[in-house]
Amino acid sequence: MNALPLILGALCVMAIAYRYYSAFIAAKVVALDDKRTTPAHLYNDGQNYHPTNKWVLFGHHFAAISGAGPLIGPVLAAQFGFLPGFLWLLIGVCLGGAVHDFVILAASIRRKGKSLAEIARNEISPLAGLIGSIAILIIVVIALAGLGLAVVNALKESSWGTFTIAMTIPIALLVGLWMYRIRPGRIGEASIVGVIGVFAAVITGSFIPTSSLASYFTFSREGIIIALAAYGFIASVLPVWLLLCPRDYLSSYMKIGTIAALVVGVVIVQPELKMPAFTEFIHGGGPIIPGKLFPFVFITIACGAISGFHALVSSGTTPKMLNKESEARMIGYGAMLMEGLVGIISLIAASSLFPGDYFAINLTPEKFAALGMSPQNLHELSLEVGETVAGRPGGAVSLAVGFAQIFSGIPGMKGLMSYWYHFAIMFEALFILTTIDTGTRVARFLVQEFGGRVWKPLEKPDWLPGTLLSTGLVVFAWGYFIWTGNISTIWPMFGTANQLLAAVALAVATTAIINAGRVRYVWVTLVPMLFVSTTTLVAGWENIADNFMPLIANPATHVQGYINSLLTAIMMVCTVIVLVEAFRRWYRVLVKGAFYIGGEVVYAKKGNFTPPEYGCC
Repeated sequence: MNALPLILGALCVMAIAYRYYSAFIAAKVVALDDKRTTPAHLYNDGQNYHPTNKWVLFGHHFAAISGAGPLIGPVLAAQFGFLPGFLWLLIGVCLGGAVHDFVILAASIRRKGKSLAEIARNEISPLAGLIGSIAILIIVVIALAGLGLAVVNALKESSWGTFTIAMTIPIALLVGLWMYRIRPGRIGEASIVGVIGVFAAVITGSFIPTSSLASYFTFSREGIIIALAAYGFIASVLPVWLLLCPRDYLSSYMKIGTIAALVVGVVIVQPELKMPAFTEFIHGGGPIIPGKLFPFVFITIACGAISGFHALVSSGTTPKMLNKESEARMIGYGAMLMEGLVGIISLIAASSLFPGDYFAINLTPEKFAALGMSPQNLHELSLEVGETVAGRPGGAVSLAVGFAQIFSGIPGMKGLMSYWYHFAIMFEALFILTTIDTGTRVARFLVQEFGGRVWKPLEKPDWLPGTLLSTGLVVFAWGYFIWTGNISTIWPMFGTANQLLAAVALAVATTAIINAGRVRYVWVTLVPMLFVSTTTLVAGWENIADNFMPLIANPATHVQGYINSLLTAIMMVCTVIVLVEAFRRWYRVLVKGAFYIGGEVVYAKKGNFTPPEYGCC
């Protein structure tokens, strides 16, 4: 099948969803109002709260939410065929993911930029807040491990990619200083400097493998993990305007520009989808991600359709930088639509490979031999990209090959496939690293908020000892999982964790809408909440029974099997508790007449009270 109808249809559906559905949510459900002062202005401290230009913030937010999920998830889900993933990405992002991000962002800016756990405590119950904090901390650590694993596999033994990624750090520091210290407000100048610097790093990187510097930028798997942990720690501690925001802003140019170029490339090249609409693995026995189509397609493709991790960004760094409320629509709903498009492009790129080549790249030689398939174009692909691509599981390499095929199919680009391949590897790493830095910072906020209940000074985000301690704990935790895991164990657990967090966030959003007296609009978040919670709880149970328990029987992996099973069970129990607490709050509001007003629960006699029209907050 030709890929052109898929991409054109997706673009039309997304445009309609943004124009009409997001406008409806903005006006009726969350009631955005520019007369309200945002937390960025109320608590401007130059460190975490900082009013930011909407385009810079869009770039930061998009870069922060767009990690490995919309790139790797659709590639791995292609084992089921291209159609299930395409439908889930398109429908899920318009009706679920973008709504999830937008409503949580609106809720957070009305609450001083507080985290999802704090919003749950106020909107649902103190128990929900406590359990939510525990669940979120576990989930974010697993999410960062899942995202980080892909960049480790992509950058190990790759001096070109490692050099290019390393150079984006000093470039971002220069841009941050340019925008806020050297030439304040001159965003255009800073953008030009940064974009030129990034492209120079990409081009210069092509000379590194054959130079004397190659050994300085060639790391083993363990070396990449250590470097990644060091970067995550430093990025989380530095002021947000100095590294995090400008780096994400620059990355967004590369990301959005590359995705736009890929859309154009698909239109010009019109690649054939060699992967069938459905494969034999929809009934189970999937060689890459163990499990059958339902429910595993809904956790394999997490980011891109709906992602609970986004709730941490929408209630973490972004609401602390929003200049005015009306910009939440473009940043919350619009950025998620862009991520959905990234997922669709990734799915198309992976599905353009011959099935034999796709599985040969994404499986170890032993597993591929067991399938009884034969590669069809694998040797030629390896020669064209200048590297051995067989037996490189994780999705990153097969995606880079797919991207390179599309770009090299454009007239005049045929002889540049090796450059396009390494560019794609760098592109994927940029996606992932910008989520690592933001995710670590968000997790640090969560640790400090949670720990502040025990020791008051810890909750101060500007207290350096608390910042260093909390950041160190978070980095060590996700670094451990990357060190000891692999794609078959981490990704299913990441997908389950991510979608369980989405269910929790949607429950919080639904409760906020009900508490504000806007019950007639509750279906906007309630329907996706019921769908995501059902599919993910089923997937979590099957993960434990079919994927993690067998690890316990193997002496070499029994510790990992116990840890994975226990953490998955804890996340599921925490999610169920939050959902039950949410149902109880809904009952008290809708049946008993209790309303949440200014932090207090007010009971009204039937017929004598009308709740104010506060929007979702």
